[in-house]
Amino acid sequence: MKVLHIASEAVPLVKTGGLADVAGILPGILAGLGCDVRLVLPRYRAIRSEGFQKLPISLGVPLGPKEEWGAVWQGSLPDGTPVFLLEHDAFYGRPELYGPPGEAYEDNLPRFAFLSRGALQLCHAMAWFPDIIHLHDWQTSLVPAYLHTVERHSPLGRAPSVLTIHNMDYQGNFPAEQMPLTGLGWEHFNHMELEFHDRVSLLKGGIAHATEITTVSPTYAMEIQGSPLGRGLETSLAQRNRPVHGILNGMDYTVWDPSHDSFLSRHYDRKRLAGKKRCKADLQRIMGLEERSDLPLFGLVTRLAWQKGIDVLAKALSRLLELDVQFCILGAGDPWAERFFEDISKRWPGKAASFIGYSEELAHKIYAGADFFLMPSRYEPCGLGQLYAIRYGALPVVRDTGGLADTVENYDESTGNGTGFKFADLNPRALFDAMGRATSTYYHKPTHIARMRAQGMALRFEWERAARQYLDVYRMALQRRESARMRDAEVKGNL
Repeated sequence: MKVLHIASEAVPLVKTGGLADVAGILPGILAGLGCDVRLVLPRYRAIRSEGFQKLPISLGVPLGPKEEWGAVWQGSLPDGTPVFLLEHDAFYGRPELYGPPGEAYEDNLPRFAFLSRGALQLCHAMAWFPDIIHLHDWQTSLVPAYLHTVERHSPLGRAPSVLTIHNMDYQGNFPAEQMPLTGLGWEHFNHMELEFHDRVSLLKGGIAHATEITTVSPTYAMEIQGSPLGRGLETSLAQRNRPVHGILNGMDYTVWDPSHDSFLSRHYDRKRLAGKKRCKADLQRIMGLEERSDLPLFGLVTRLAWQKGIDVLAKALSRLLELDVQFCILGAGDPWAERFFEDISKRWPGKAASFIGYSEELAHKIYAGADFFLMPSRYEPCGLGQLYAIRYGALPVVRDTGGLADTVENYDESTGNGTGFKFADLNPRALFDAMGRATSTYYHKPTHIARMRAQGMALRFEWERAARQYLDVYRMALQRRESARMRDAEVKGNL
């Protein structure tokens, strides 16, 4: 099976969020299962040119009334997956992928229309026509519409499309006057396709035209089909009268494994946990916390953003720190939150500490050194933090939503089974109660804590499992596309 992935980011080349993990890891796993996979990305300024070569190809990409030209670079991911970068300096030679912090570039529609249409033009230039085209989020959501219009009678028109929604909050909505830049006629600016509250919505168009739709956890798949997490597009999903497939992300065990993590001061695994105590002491020393092995340590690695429930945590934190606990946080984001958490070590010296910014090394040390890992998210399509925490023996304390609901088993006080602590309502009281249950269990039922750690560290969230589920969706898309082709042929035969 030939599979084309088109994405706006992919690890290890460039990343702003979880989309990059899927786009950078899944293609290689699919290749290992026998697929011929290729990946197309923009050639951002942030992507280093080492390992890439410029191809003797110039792509002419129609964008409304004019044609934009770009070059093509070829290289590969570390796993050998072929990668093609579309070069257009005016679009991608910028310091940020989507816009300055907290903002978006005004020309993001033509920037990603160029990626979407250009990736299809590249297939023609190379005479390589995929069986499946897999898209990721709003940035590539024009592709399904192109397959049904400008590519309808080309070899690409036979390929079904699979659209993965990584986060329904990001929809690619633009002023209506930018509709001509999509290259689609105004007849597609309607309430069933790209029109959304008098604006152009690329994600809505993708939902309307994609053969199959997936998202990154089963619970999030259900949540986005209703309000509020459907963000107004739940009706568009319902109109399809087809399932949304929830497929959990995997995690990279070559990077996230406490038994050989190069960032840790001492290695450990679920059968030999002595090293985790050493990692806790190391984290306490680095963060300026009192070095005490008897206190439960809560850790957090996050974007300081509304989605992550940071405002609720800020309101619950003072009550938490009145208990015999410690707390540390690594993150950056909203200015008010940076100021709040930057100041916590002054208000609770020896008990609370923060690092504003990001450090890969410190992130690993927090997962290894913490006893509990906080994720009070308002919504979480999949989440990777809880997976890393479970692997490192830091029991998650999470809101019961999205991928958190699917990956964390709530603590059963009667048996000691579980892998973390869940709470339903997002408010300071509910969050504090969950942290209080974790603290009480730590002090009064240490054997339960040990059992939960062992249970969690034994779990495997493998990418191969996810890849096989995507293959099932691909086969479903191929079958649906073939059924549609046969119906069309039958109708023509009856005319």
